[in-house]
Amino acid sequence: MSIGPKWSGLRAEAREALAERDYSALPPAERLERGGFAAGDLLAARAGLPWIPGVELIARTVHPQRFRGHFGELGRAGEGVLGEIGFWPPQWAAATMHAGTAKGFHIHPPHIPHGETPEAWLARLFGPGTDLSQTTSLRPYAKEQWDVMFFISGRAEMWLIDERAGLDRRRMRFFIDGDNHRGPHNVAVVIPPGVAHAIRSEGSEDLVMVYGTSTTFDPTNEGRISHNCETSTTPAGWDPFWD
Repeated sequence: MSIGPKWSGLRAEAREALAERDYSALPPAERLERGGFAAGDLLAARAGLPWIPGVELIARTVHPQRFRGHFGELGRAGEGVLGEIGFWPPQWAAATMHAGTAKGFHIHPPHIPHGETPEAWLARLFGPGTDLSQTTSLRPYAKEQWDVMFFISGRAEMWLIDERAGLDRRRMRFFIDGDNHRGPHNVAVVIPPGVAHAIRSEGSEDLVMVYGTSTTFDPTNEGRISHNCETSTTPAGWDPFWD
């Protein structure tokens, strides 16, 4: 950085090591990939962003119950965004991530019908210019794993990367508030197969999630990419003693 007179009171080595944080606002598309959006702001800006096709953010309303807690619906079969895209999970699960932990990237394989090439099939469903509202009936939900994730408590940072053959490799990074932080950033997220996803627990709280899947659990559909953060290391000295 440029060293001005106000830094003259530092040793030369310290002045040479100085760096200045850039507080200028990133353009929205770059912010989506790098800095990250708060979920409510991302929904509001959606129309002008390089959105990953098939990803949905579902705005949720969390109701306070004074002196008791709060209440928030997850969904109603056949209604809302999930009803519009014809997706209702046959399996539901819950997960907890302790504060300061992360998991991912996870990815599920898209189903490609017999006789179709991956590029042609995925372009038909999600390619540029496609009206996604007209192709939802073609989605083989029962043959590939779609996820819908709800965040019950804590705060989450989510990373998405489109790795589907023939589609643009778009990236999305955004922050979601759990129901215990009632506000505009309470959302659910729909993630298509072929979109790699990772989650990091933000802040000092555990992150509690409920999620539904379009198929029941099959470990052969659980792909892992760059997931070393999920492997904890033992304290120094334990392994030599153990061995």
